[in-house]
Amino acid sequence: MFPQNNSQLIIYQTESGETKIDVRLDKETVWLTQKLMAKLFDTSVPNINMHLKNCFNEGELSKKATIKKFLTVQKEGNRKVSRKGVYYNLDAIISVGYRIKSKTATHFRIWATKRLKEYIIKGFVLDDERLKNPDLPFDYFEELTQRIQDIRTSEKRFYRKITDIYALSVDYDPTDPMSVEFFQTVQNKVHFAITGKTAAEIISERVDSKKPYMGLTNWRGEKVRKVDTLIAKNYLNKKELLTLNNLVEQYLVFAEGQAMQRIPMRMKDWIEKLEGFLTLNNREILQKKGKISHKEGKRLAEKNYKEYNKKRINKHDQIDTTFDSAVKLIESQKKEESSE
Repeated sequence: MFPQNNSQLIIYQTESGETKIDVRLDKETVWLTQKLMAKLFDTSVPNINMHLKNCFNEGELSKKATIKKFLTVQKEGNRKVSRKGVYYNLDAIISVGYRIKSKTATHFRIWATKRLKEYIIKGFVLDDERLKNPDLPFDYFEELTQRIQDIRTSEKRFYRKITDIYALSVDYDPTDPMSVEFFQTVQNKVHFAITGKTAAEIISERVDSKKPYMGLTNWRGEKVRKVDTLIAKNYLNKKELLTLNNLVEQYLVFAEGQAMQRIPMRMKDWIEKLEGFLTLNNREILQKKGKISHKEGKRLAEKNYKEYNKKRINKHDQIDTTFDSAVKLIESQKKEESSE
């Protein structure tokens, strides 16, 4: 009878951009299949297989010491089937991690090299979190579930909540320009699902310096600022905002369920799940980038704001002029009364 494997290894990025690793050990090691290693390092199974073969051929690893068979239970149709799977231990995972060319593998190497350097210099490596809480080992998915629950119950605007969820992706890097492009993609897909327009198209079609408040329906503060005109959500009507709120709340519940099932999510996974989620809600899926570029939408918003703000300043000048005239008239009347 083959034993079952309960170990797990997650490489993820914190909100500050620091690489962290959460490990569930099985007899002081971790066991992963080639498929799980491919998912861990965000690469293909053939690529993992090639690097493992090279590790064995070059004598870096021993097959006998690094390979083990475990019993895995998987669902096939409506029934659960037990099958034997080939797993590789932590030695193999580390060796492959130093050979793979992917963003996640790079983060892993940075993390591992930092600890290796600390060991060479000091002669030891300490895990401060484990030392502070030896009886409460950190669990990535428990922490993730808690953070999603905090986002759901927070007072943040609902659109900000969905961007916060995406920041929980295991491969999220706030310093990477790709993250900005990623958020724009998500934003456009959500807006298109509700209005049939991308964010730039909504702005270009609804912004108008001649309309009250430039066509905006909501904004922060007492008066419209230029930054408010660049946010597509600020042009949505009451019904559209309600639809957006409902979609986001449903999606947050789904995200919490993913974390509770201990499913690590990358940014591209969230995009795929978002599209599937919108399809279930009978929403149209944005396939292209849209007819209006982000740059053009921004240009139109700024142009209209310049005209709108000029009118606002002129109006205030007229009010000030009228007020000054009234003050002078009152002062003149007082002088006449005092001279009599």
